[in-house]
Amino acid sequence: MDRRVEDGGPVLAFAHRGGAYHAEIEGLENTLAAFSHAVALGYEYLETDVHVTSDGVLLAFHDAVLDRVTDREGEIGRTTYAEVREALVGGRETVPTLAELFDAFPHARFNIDLKSDGAVEALAAFVRERDAWDRVLVGSFSRRRTTRFRALTGGRVPTSATPLDIVLFRLLPSGRLAGRLTRCAALQVPHRRGRLVIATAGLVRRAHAAGRHVHVWTIDDADEMGVLLDRGVDGIFTDRTDILRAVLTRRGQWRESP
Repeated sequence: MDRRVEDGGPVLAFAHRGGAYHAEIEGLENTLAAFSHAVALGYEYLETDVHVTSDGVLLAFHDAVLDRVTDREGEIGRTTYAEVREALVGGRETVPTLAELFDAFPHARFNIDLKSDGAVEALAAFVRERDAWDRVLVGSFSRRRTTRFRALTGGRVPTSATPLDIVLFRLLPSGRLAGRLTRCAALQVPHRRGRLVIATAGLVRRAHAAGRHVHVWTIDDADEMGVLLDRGVDGIFTDRTDILRAVLTRRGQWRESP
């Protein structure tokens, strides 16, 4: 991340799975076509998920099984890479490897969600082999996976807050105290959980007091984006890359590509 929490400048715009619900690429989430579309719109921050095949290939794919978005069935962790390559997303796109994404978009940065236990060591090795310490921010809903990944990478890779980290930022007396007790670079949170608002102005203030970003997922409504931006969030994940780009441009907070 290269935006200081106090600068008030361009907000980090994350293309969630490449912008899964943009009308031109709907049904093609986490494919080269989706990410190419986002990059063409000017997105530099791409969000994806990773699983690992039975023979150790790291895939950019959300689900644990092929069934929902491809024309094949089967559990990723029990399927070989050669078998996965036979599956088509949306009837036309193959499931990309993480290596393919890195090669296709050498100037992009990736927000990566560890979706399986097996992907932890594979991603740590990938980052090490690619010397990609500053190109990724890694997180997981699993505290165990995040802790293991931090250990394997020696803390060199920025990681997002675990659920426990977020609780500490909400409940401890100050953000600075929470910052001393946590190792995350950013709090990546939903706007709400049911009626409970997670991404409050208070949480943003506490995170900023500790020098942490707040990124909110996954927001596809322009008015909701505006509410969050007014609270000072540092980044927004969206499936509607067109809407977020328009909102940020209108507010003078769109980051122009160099």
